[in-house]
Amino acid sequence: MTTVDNSAMTQKEYLFQAVTLSEALPYMQRYAGETIVIKYGGHAMGDPELAKLFAKDIVLLKQVGINPVVVHGGGPQIGRMLERLAVESEFIDGLRVTDQSTVDIVEMVLSGSINKEIVGNINAAGGFAVGLSGKDGHLIQARKLHRTKKDPESNIEKVLDLGFVGEPELITPHILDTFLESDIIPVIAPIGAGINGETYNINADTAAGAIASAIGAKRLLMLTDIAGVLDKDKNLIQEMNADEASAMIKDGTINGGMIPKIENCLDAVNPDNDSQDLGVNAAVIMDGRVPHAVLLEIFTEHGAGTMIRASE
Repeated sequence: MTTVDNSAMTQKEYLFQAVTLSEALPYMQRYAGETIVIKYGGHAMGDPELAKLFAKDIVLLKQVGINPVVVHGGGPQIGRMLERLAVESEFIDGLRVTDQSTVDIVEMVLSGSINKEIVGNINAAGGFAVGLSGKDGHLIQARKLHRTKKDPESNIEKVLDLGFVGEPELITPHILDTFLESDIIPVIAPIGAGINGETYNINADTAAGAIASAIGAKRLLMLTDIAGVLDKDKNLIQEMNADEASAMIKDGTINGGMIPKIENCLDAVNPDNDSQDLGVNAAVIMDGRVPHAVLLEIFTEHGAGTMIRASE
């Protein structure tokens, strides 16, 4: 009869963990004291087990001297709440038309249940998280988002009224500076305030990119439900610069819902010269369905998605 030496197996597992930590040391040193903005959403946020792993990863980043800032979405949860309350809503070009009653519900869900669930998960994992919205501390001053659409028959462009859908006009990172100097992890709902105090619903990718650029984050990590950017043969592109990304949009390699994600990344790595934004060193579109995807991206050579840098 063959017996299994459980102690030997455990020893190998411990050794593997020790080797993994040792190999991660150079990356810990590289990112120590740096800020990383993580856009959190999609399947990674909807799966309870992945949500717990994500929370642990965020706490680990803070523990080793990295400053994580989490910006979250919540489209599916908003949709379910609107359905429960029998509030009808429609989408135009992927954006939810948001009237006054809808924006009140959007704010309730994003700044309330979703935000506090993420905060609770991080705190349960041993961290010190605080929930915010862009309305807190004048973090996100927003303006109404204007979109136009060309009529296919008349070829005339018409202005689309999306209601209280906004875009960041000004990021005031003072409140984040205070948190980043402490052990507190900010978790931000993408709600902004207009100049007259009106509430705007902001796309989470857009909010994350604007915040990352304003504070000069080392990395902007965009968690999605796909592996990253794929070439025409459906192979993962591990790295590209801004010029290459723009060319891939033009030739159709990057299309559909990936285009606005790439455009947000390009805005982050190449901020407007007229703005005060510091810009992001690099942005990464990555698969949030992979357990510990954030750690794989930060602490391994291979990474976990497609990295986009500014062009030389």
